[in-house]
Order: sequence, then structure tokens, then C-alpha cells
Amino acid sequence: MSLFIEPDIVDAGRRRAAIARLREMKVTLPTWSELAHPADIAGQPSPDLSGVDADAPDAANLWRVHWFNDAGRKKRVAVPGHVVLPSELTGVPAPIVVLFGRRFPMIGAHKVLAAYACLVPRLVTGQFDPSHDRAVWPSTGNYCRGGVAISRILGCRGVAVLPAGMSRERFDWLQQWVAEPSDIIRTPGTESNVKEIYDKCAELARDRKNVILNQFSEFANYLIHYHCTGSAFDRVFGHLQQEHPDYRLGAFVCASGSAGTLGAGDRLKALHRSKIAAVEAIECPTMLYNGHGEHNIQGIGDKHIPLIHNVMNTDVVIGVSDAASDALNLLFGSERGRGYLSRRRKIDPDLVRRFDDIGISGLANIVAAVKLAKHFDYGPNDIVMTVATDSSDLYDSERQTYLARRYPAGFDEVNAGEIFGHHLEGISDDHVIELGHVDRKRVFNLGYYTWVEQQGVSVEDFDRRKNQDFWRSMVDSIPAWDRLIQDFNAEVGGRNSP
Repeated sequence: MSLFIEPDIVDAGRRRAAIARLREMKVTLPTWSELAHPADIAGQPSPDLSGVDADAPDAANLWRVHWFNDAGRKKRVAVPGHVVLPSELTGVPAPIVVLFGRRFPMIGAHKVLAAYACLVPRLVTGQFDPSHDRAVWPSTGNYCRGGVAISRILGCRGVAVLPAGMSRERFDWLQQWVAEPSDIIRTPGTESNVKEIYDKCAELARDRKNVILNQFSEFANYLIHYHCTGSAFDRVFGHLQQEHPDYRLGAFVCASGSAGTLGAGDRLKALHRSKIAAVEAIECPTMLYNGHGEHNIQGIGDKHIPLIHNVMNTDVVIGVSDAASDALNLLFGSERGRGYLSRRRKIDPDLVRRFDDIGISGLANIVAAVKLAKHFDYGPNDIVMTVATDSSDLYDSERQTYLARRYPAGFDEVNAGEIFGHHLEGISDDHVIELGHVDRKRVFNLGYYTWVEQQGVSVEDFDRRKNQDFWRSMVDSIPAWDRLIQDFNAEVGGRNSP
């Protein structure tokens, strides 16, 4: 397999076919820099999207695939949506800042940004013809939903491949968006069964019409998060620093998943010398202990090291139990739990309601951020930043399942207090490893078995990723990608903004 798509036209004929299709669909593509800095789109005032439904398969929604949407996803804001969690909730003096992926269009999760970035390079280089090819999106949930949304806007078939055990809400959404029911492919297992997804994709790839857009190995996933997500986090930090000049950015914390979002940590580290902490489930401790297992922190598929994970630049690995994320999903998502937080713990009810914007993996990220703050004894001027990929809306069914299993006789404030005490107040810095050079090499080498032995990456290409020059050279290609998109738009006949 090819390691990295270069910003060069590969097939002029397929590129012309893609141009014709997008002209037919009246689609103009935002450049990566326009999504990173949407206020600067074409040097013009912000386009008016107020009449466009943010959840509709409308081409205008491509111009909302960024971090700067307001809570209603109608208008742009100067600072991405976020919440600062105070010490009375987290138990640590360090402010923990959470950015909201919920504000992205169509799927209410920031994985639509990665899906857009993974398909567009193939369009503009002539490696994907939307009138002929099918886009196959392997995922544990949100990325495949984003891919199906982008596919529908571009007028091509989008195929979602995901484990059968993922939340019901994911499948409900997909059923409304796919062209045919057969475009939803359920693979065995749950969150940790990524290899089964790869096996199905290998089977699908035998048909040349199927183009596999594997978020775990598509370096555009890394690049878009380095450029766009990194810029968004930097903008929020700069905003906070205006009021608190003594703030320093201590760390960026994020579940590994496909490792795309961890690319934002690379950018923040380059700008602020902050640490990068990768999070995984204790029940499946691949990076921590070379382990395996099953868990329910949906959206952080594991048992392998993604090809696009810049392991040699990662500073810390943190393990979080799905017992914590499942319990906190009930605490913050139930009336009894919220009542306990506001009445007994005196947490601002408005702050408690902000947890509507935080799904299961976001809760795991928060627990990991607290662990990291405790581990490094961070003080009130040490900012820890993390992300809520999606919202609690996607986990209502998981909440009900957990409630029935754990509290069949009913859930009351005593139970809420137990959850708060154990999974917030009781957080310790267990299962935290600071990565030295030898530890980084150990984690890096774990990827060999997936990518060289199973997926056919050459050893030479695999090893190239150890060197930070490899990653910097990719970042240097971003202006070239922007120019290719602009040239493509010019031939489509579209404008630079809607």
C-alpha cells in the first residue's frame, strides 16, 4: 500500500470526471486553510449560511466543517465552543478545557472534518471518481458517519463499515443517510475489534470500484487535525490567556482512536512546548502494557497502533476504565445525577448542562486530563486541553443499558454520590506512563504487526515515521494541497465561497 498521497495529479481523466460530477452537484470545496481559519475565507465577509439546515446533506454545509460554529451551528464565532472545568468539579487546581466536536454539521462530531480531508486529496489528484467509485469508510462510529455525509454531498456511494456492537444511535443515523441498507456493513465485535474491520475492507477492496479510506492510515487525517484542530485549540488558549496572562499550556490530552486528533497535539507542542498525552482503555491496554481486551469507550478503537500516530513525539500514555466513562455518562445525563451535582456539590447548573455536549469518549478524556494534572502536580496556571468528539445524545441507549444493568432497583442521589466520589474525587494517577525513548520505541514497534505483516506497508516506509522530519515534511505540503483544491474549484467553475 502507498504510505502517503503526494499533492500531485495522478490521473487527469478521473480528475476531469470528478470535476464534472462536482459541477453537476454544484459543490465547491473549502481549502484546508479556509477550514482552519474560516473568518479569512476568500478575504470576504462570512458567507450567510443561516438559511441552511446544519443537519441537511447540503453542499453549503461543507463550509461549516470547522471548529468555529456557534452552539446552534448557524453562525460562525471568533472562538471555538469550549468549557473550562473548575477545580470544584475536577478536584485539581489546573483548569481543564474541553472543546466541543458537537458543533460540526450533519453528524454532530468532529470526525466529519477527518472524513472530508481523507476524500478531498483523492478527488483533486484524480484518484477518486464520485460518479463511478464507492467510498468505503472503516470506523468505530463517527468517522464512517462523517464519510457517508461527505459522500452524499459529493454525489457518490458511501459505505460504512463498523462493529455491530456500537451504539444504536450510530446505526439509526446511518439508516437515514445511506443510499441503500447494504451500505451499512456490521463487522463482529465492539470497540476493540478493529482488525475485523480491516479484514472486511480487504474483502471489499477486491472490487476496484471500492476505494478504502482508512482513517487509521490516511495521513490526511493527521494533517487536517494538525492544521485545523491544532489552530482551534491554539485560538481557545490564546483567548483564555488574554484574561490570564500567566497561563501556560501544560498538555494536550486525547484518546488515541485513529490518532488523527493527536496531530493537533503535535502542533500545540511546536507552538507551546506542551506535552502530548494519548489515552486508551485500561481494559485494552495496548500502549500501556502490550495488552488486549474489550471495552465500551466508544470511538477509540484499539488493539493496534495507528499508522498515522506520531508515536515518537508522544510524551505520556494514560489508561482510563470504561467503568468511569459509563458511570459519568449516567451521572451527567440523568436528572438524579444532575440534581446531586447542583444541590449537593453546588456545581453551577449551567456548567452541568454543558455536559450535554460531551459524549463517552469525551468523559474518558476528562478523567485522563485529571490524572495527568495530578501526576505532574499542575497548578492553577497550567492549562490542560482535551476534546469531546461528540455529544451525550449519541449515548442515550448506552445510558439506559448501564442503568438497567448496574441499578435495576433505581438510581438515586446516594448512587450519584458514589459515582462522584469514586470516578471524580477518587481519580488517581494510576496507569500513567511517561514515555522515554525506549518506551516510545516499544509502542512504535507494536505497529509493525498490523501495518507490515498484515497490511503490506514496507518496512522502510514504516520506519520512516520514526523521524520527525517525515512529519514536518507532510505539514509543509499543506499549501500545495490548498492550491490543488483552488485549481480544482476553478475548473469546476465554482466560487471561492458559497
